[in-house]
Amino acid sequence: MNYEHKMKELLNEHMTNNAYKFWSIIEKKIGNLCWNKPSSSTGKFHKKEGGYVPSISEHTYEMLYATIQNYALFGISSKTKDSDLLLFAVSLHDGLKYGPENSNLHTDVRHDKLMADRIELARKSFNILFTDIEINILVDTIRYHQGPWSTDVNGDFNFRDFHPFVLFVHTLDMLSSRNCLKVEEK
Repeated sequence: MNYEHKMKELLNEHMTNNAYKFWSIIEKKIGNLCWNKPSSSTGKFHKKEGGYVPSISEHTYEMLYATIQNYALFGISSKTKDSDLLLFAVSLHDGLKYGPENSNLHTDVRHDKLMADRIELARKSFNILFTDIEINILVDTIRYHQGPWSTDVNGDFNFRDFHPFVLFVHTLDMLSSRNCLKVEEK
């Protein structure tokens, strides 16, 4: 199954038109995203039924699907700015999981920081869609999607210090990595 294609179909269906166009541009500008690489380079994590390790695109698709099914948690709906912001965070959270050029043999434990920093550098471009406050939420959601294990955590970490999207994306990531998210196939 082509999860990269399915992921893009979901984004197109649930993002505003301008956000999806912008997402497509960002995906190309970042370049060489690791959609088809395994979500665990060692095979120890992210195992599904039968012991296989899904690709980054399958893992991301699963999280996007769960996000859309749970919009009610935040009182949001598809094709809104809040939807765009949350879908950007989920879709890009592991985009650089194999390093800045996605050429590492193994996953990069700093991938949260790498992507968040890249978005920070492109802040002016993101201002096309989002306010500075919204970009801060996007950056934090990606930067801290590994929760207390995130690269930029210095000392104590508490989800109460962040926007609820941070905990939500972290939770989905943990559930997916432990094979607790299920996707309804059409």
